[in-house]
Amino acid sequence: MLLAARLLIPALWLIWVLIWLVMARRAKPVAWRESRASRLVTTLPLVVAWGLFGAFRLPDWLARRWHEPSWALYWLGVALVAAGLMLAVWARIKLAGNWSGTVTLKEDHEIVRTGPYRWIRHPIYSGLLLGLLGSAVALGDVRGLVALLLAVGAFWARIRLEERRLEDHFGAAYVEYRRASWAIIPLVY
Repeated sequence: MLLAARLLIPALWLIWVLIWLVMARRAKPVAWRESRASRLVTTLPLVVAWGLFGAFRLPDWLARRWHEPSWALYWLGVALVAAGLMLAVWARIKLAGNWSGTVTLKEDHEIVRTGPYRWIRHPIYSGLLLGLLGSAVALGDVRGLVALLLAVGAFWARIRLEERRLEDHFGAAYVEYRRASWAIIPLVY
């Protein structure tokens, strides 16, 4: 595969990280934050997942291919990464100052129901999972599937914690929002 093509997906993720860092400066002050232990439970699997994508030396079972290499699958992966990261950025823009990298409540926190939040309660997680799926498809190794499964587990744990906290904070308004929207793509309530 051409070197430029091999660098395209890492470049998309790097651009996303840079955008994320710039946008993080506009967050509201924190009113409540999850415990360090809780953050560790959901962050550690994500760190391992990212590490799998960047690893050069792997056990044989992780390096095994789950599909034969093809340009069609590679470009499908690129399209999924681009679409997922664009969804995450769009959602982050709409979330504005309510965003946090951990499960938190912000001062003057509000339920955002515009942009992708109209249909999906967690479009950032949805976008990142779509991006990871695209990375796994383009890579074609078992490690990509393992990384995706680790991320699904970590995000699902975060979703459960976030939703409990938001329901405690907003009460009936959040319950109604949950009934009217999906948790993540693909349409999981």
